[in-house]
Amino acid sequence: MPRVVILDYGSGNLRSAERAVRRAGAEVEVTADHHAALNADGLVVPGVGAFSACMEGLLSVRGEKIIGTRLAGGRPVLGICVGMQILFERGVEHGVEAEGTGEWPGTVERLHADVLPHMGWNTVRVPQDTEFFAGIDEGTRFYFVHSYGVRKWELDSGLRGQQPKVTWAHHGEDFVAAVENGALWATQFHPEKSGDAGATLLENWLRRL
Repeated sequence: MPRVVILDYGSGNLRSAERAVRRAGAEVEVTADHHAALNADGLVVPGVGAFSACMEGLLSVRGEKIIGTRLAGGRPVLGICVGMQILFERGVEHGVEAEGTGEWPGTVERLHADVLPHMGWNTVRVPQDTEFFAGIDEGTRFYFVHSYGVRKWELDSGLRGQQPKVTWAHHGEDFVAAVENGALWATQFHPEKSGDAGATLLENWLRRL
């Protein structure tokens, strides 16, 4: 059974993520302990609320170093919701710019949509040969709660030695809904709130640990 740490940095649906990952078949610990987070088979970085507040919390536990060290060694990391957003270079909210971890180039911005937040179930457009969405039918809906997102994918396909697999969704405009990029995977939606489809997605992630 794989060992997974849910990184506790003061943000995120920690207990719902913990329950979902445990149901998917992992031994789970919620902690900010560096040794545990670095040595677990998988690390989950959740997040809800404002980009800047999440980054403050992450920096307070040196979470950016944990993420960077794991990725440097090819150790899997899964970001969820704002936990995905902070993997990008920057976030802009209400005209205020905050730096992210910079694992991916790009900016998290307010979506151009008539209704915000984007709250509820939505379909996604999945790339070919995806491991993340294996066994999930086309047209399946996932649960989103957000007003900000990444509207443009900027990582050159030549970086990190492989083509990142980017999943898109649409609410007013296209935005990044999920990414598979080497050891770093992430979702803008909440798999822990997405029923059977979210459970399958988590099982797919655990399978590669």
